[in-house]
Amino acid sequence: MTEAQTYVILLILLVFFVLLVVLALRQSRTQAQAMRDLQTALEEKHRAMLGDLHDGLTRQGDRVGQQVSDTGDRQRKTVADELQQTRDSVHALRLSLTQELAAQRETLQERLNVTTEALNAKIDTRLGEIAGKVNERLDEGFRKTNETFTSVMTRLATIDEAQKKIESLTGSVVSLQELLGDKRARGAFGEVQLEALVRNVLPTHAFEMQATLSNGTRADCVLRLPPPTGLVAVDSKFPLENYHRMFAPGVSSADSALAQKQFRADVRKHVDDISRKYIIAGETSDGAVMFVPAEAVFAEIHAHHAEVVEYAISRRVWIVSPTTLMAVLNTARAVLKDVETRQQIHVIKDALARLAVDFGRFDERMRKLADHVRQAHEDAQQVQISSRKISQRFAQIEGVELDEVESDDGDVRVASKDKAGSRVLPLREPRSGD
Repeated sequence: MTEAQTYVILLILLVFFVLLVVLALRQSRTQAQAMRDLQTALEEKHRAMLGDLHDGLTRQGDRVGQQVSDTGDRQRKTVADELQQTRDSVHALRLSLTQELAAQRETLQERLNVTTEALNAKIDTRLGEIAGKVNERLDEGFRKTNETFTSVMTRLATIDEAQKKIESLTGSVVSLQELLGDKRARGAFGEVQLEALVRNVLPTHAFEMQATLSNGTRADCVLRLPPPTGLVAVDSKFPLENYHRMFAPGVSSADSALAQKQFRADVRKHVDDISRKYIIAGETSDGAVMFVPAEAVFAEIHAHHAEVVEYAISRRVWIVSPTTLMAVLNTARAVLKDVETRQQIHVIKDALARLAVDFGRFDERMRKLADHVRQAHEDAQQVQISSRKISQRFAQIEGVELDEVESDDGDVRVASKDKAGSRVLPLREPRSGD
């Protein structure tokens, strides 16, 4: 088959396919038009049926409305007649019941007033007692809190004042060479500063200045701490000469190194002296404190002479400055405070035991008060129930029809009828002579 014949066949197939599509579209349009026509016809029939149904319902509603109106008029007339007869029959009974209920209400009101007054008086008395106890406890608590707060503020003011003094002394140490050229002056300065720090932090019974030990040596200060620490000796040392030579202006490197070596030797000598003199087995603690009055000297030791610090620790000697001594003294004061608190713990326990007894009485009285309040609430509920029953009785009387029935003994009795005609609620109509 040639290429031209192939193209012709493909063209014929394409034309045939287009014709099929056109025919399908025409058929779908014809079916859609038929569906629309059918739907239009059905809608017209449905409207006609709804119109007929509406007219029929309207006529039926008019007839039913007329019948209901006629029936309502007849029933209203009948009910009006029956109500008039019932009102006439109930009037006499209502008068007698009203008088009886009024008397009962007055009696109940008097009893309720008496009970309420007694209950209010008892509640006021109990509440007054409770309020007095609570106010007393609150006043005592506020007083103790204020005392504690005042004491704390006093101690804080003391610490602030001591800190200010320490800062002033620290600034003055910069020119120690000019002010304290003599060893005795330096020693006196260190002792005075040590005493000021200790007195500002610790109570007088917790330390002793210039205390003499059993070996005949005299320490600048001895801290009296509770066991197992015991006595802790504090001695003031001021290695200042070689320190100033290390930083003297114009000094050579060899002289500076020599001064530095001598400075370390001075500190080690002070450590040995303190360890030998102020650590006594069975009398003092197993360690002592070396107080360096100058922050700059203390910083030099810890910053550039760590081997000296380690040597002091090995000899059970702790090197402190004014600032670090404050931390040590505050720790000692906290230990003393804890010991005093433990010694007074039995007093706190006794106070708590007495408070527990008072609270037990308060709980018992509160329980009795709750019982009285609950009983009064129950009595008030019973009164409400009686009042509700009386009101329901009135409603029943007003909602029934009463007939007078003459008994065999000549008494006139009243029997009630409900709307259905059954006899209920037999009552006796009071006679004029009763």
